Amino acid sequence: MAITPPDPQYFDSFDGTRLAWREIGEGRPAVLIHGYFSDAVTNWIRYGHADAIAAKGFRVIMPDLRAHGSSDRPHDPAAYPKDALTRDGHALIAHLGLTDYDLGGYSLGARTTARMLVTGATPGRIIFAGMGLEGLTATDRRVGHFRNILTNLGSHARGTPEWLAEAFLKTTGGDPVALLGILETFADTPADALAGFTQPALVVAGVEDFDNGSAPDLADALPSARYVEVPGGHMSSVVKVELGQAIADFLGG
Repeated sequence: MAITPPDPQYFDSFDGTRLAWREIGEGRPAVLIHGYFSDAVTNWIRYGHADAIAAKGFRVIMPDLRAHGSSDRPHDPAAYPKDALTRDGHALIAHLGLTDYDLGGYSLGARTTARMLVTGATPGRIIFAGMGLEGLTATDRRVGHFRNILTNLGSHARGTPEWLAEAFLKTTGGDPVALLGILETFADTPADALAGFTQPALVVAGVEDFDNGSAPDLADALPSARYVEVPGGHMSSVVKVELGQAIADFLGG
């Protein structure tokens, strides 16, 4: 049975960009941030992850990043300063008045979580899904990968990672111009900063997911992390029930 997503709610971020978020459930707030090219509905709601987490007694709060989903998709380069997504995350926390909450994300959402921690976020527990150590400490490789995809649309060989990413972009109705802007916001998080993330942490990734480096290495770099392996690769593990269940078990344990 298809899951009907809740309607989006909106707020104005630090620079006036109108951003959307959706909520499912009641209880302790858990803020979950989706991946690049995706949105809250695709990443968290469609395959039941948010419902699994809400069933453990959580208010699951899922923003659409700028240039994604129901949020604004500005084309002005000035809308994409370094760490813009980080500042958006802080703006959402402030808008909702959250003080005692958990925070995590998938892929770009995990990278944004790390940047929020570096810049003062204080969640009780943290989740890095679809993320490895290199994906946080050395973002240039992924920036180059996605810039190649977005600047050569329609020319990628069928079946390649680039072709698959472009196909996903089409299914989510992504805006290539706005999404190129997002690449300008990326910032590295050095390993010594990761050592300061002392909260209980979950690192969860597909067994075939090496897109952002090694997830076990990321877990080893965090002072209080557990690593959970789920089926699939970077694109496919998101549709697996095991992903949401791993997060629900971690938060509800």
